[in-house]
Amino acid sequence: MKDKLSFVNSRILAIHKQGFHRKTTPSLTRGSEIIIRGRRLINACSNDYLGIAPSVGSQRTGKIQSSSRLLSGSDEAIHKLESVIAKTKPYDASLVFPTGYMANIGAVTTLAGKGDCILSDSLNHASIIDACRLSGAKITVYGHNDMDDLEKKCKKSKGRIFIVTEGTFSMDGDLSDAHRICEIADKYAAISILDDAHGDFALGKKGMGSWENSKRKPDVYVSSLSKALGSFGGYVASSARVVDLCTNTARTMIYTSALPSHIASHAMMRILYPLRLARQKTLEKNTIHLHKYLQKAGYDTNNSSHIIPVHIGDEKTALEFSKRLLKDGVYAQAVRYPTVEKNSARIRLSVTASMTLRQIHTISDAIESAGRFFKII
Repeated sequence: MKDKLSFVNSRILAIHKQGFHRKTTPSLTRGSEIIIRGRRLINACSNDYLGIAPSVGSQRTGKIQSSSRLLSGSDEAIHKLESVIAKTKPYDASLVFPTGYMANIGAVTTLAGKGDCILSDSLNHASIIDACRLSGAKITVYGHNDMDDLEKKCKKSKGRIFIVTEGTFSMDGDLSDAHRICEIADKYAAISILDDAHGDFALGKKGMGSWENSKRKPDVYVSSLSKALGSFGGYVASSARVVDLCTNTARTMIYTSALPSHIASHAMMRILYPLRLARQKTLEKNTIHLHKYLQKAGYDTNNSSHIIPVHIGDEKTALEFSKRLLKDGVYAQAVRYPTVEKNSARIRLSVTASMTLRQIHTISDAIESAGRFFKII
């Protein structure tokens, strides 16, 4: 019998030949460290930015709902979490989804549809790209953080207009111009949707995210509970009517099991954690230190956030760079196509509040040594 799945072999082989093959690695995380094959390494690619102690919010696992929220899965703990989120953000209401990915798809596909136009930043996350495609709306991509290009394309757009962007870009670590985006949106009666998964609870004096200092707020705010908070889940915050519409039409909320109640409680306790803002200040200090050390070594870090890309370009070189870091006790993965464009591979460093100054020195020294070896700097 002919092998019906032979095409899979060909695709995998092609991925290998191009240097794009990836695989998961069993590991254990312990604060700022990660244990792989019995070896302790500094974890320089974690999204647990605040590094809140594992004990905060932890409790015995309760009964998992095993049902859609519109059937019997809408546990009180989820409603309490939504209330807490709405109180920490300048929005009327919020709606919790099982993941941030599902929150993005739920929000965009609920609001945008055929006949509408979505203006999407060229470096938006895969979840935003997928959401835009699934909506059925016409998609126009504007240059990354190019506000002139965004406005030009707003002028040419027809029908209902949506502007969708990340707040803190997950691969480059730079911030969107939230104020200008909201300003353009208001000028052209467009609806602004901002995904701030990597900035929420990590940036801003109050932990409000990448847009906290903006005088205008996005119409719809999408975020994650699994990054800075170190918990799980995603949410949409907006006006009560937008949340009501999402509740009634967002397929990624309606047609899936609800977030388990003990995880909802875990996330809520971490938002309410009294030392959360103190952890954020530690994160800020650690971020400043690593930027300073890398710049001194000759790297242009070109942003001020806790996500620091070390640009390499060639995919195979990025892999070898990562392996060299591993030998020096630093776990930092090479990010390659299709996560980023071809020949724009990089080492994506994530600063966390759990890191000690000594560990930050170690990371910097390892990056500098590898950079000189591969003639990156």
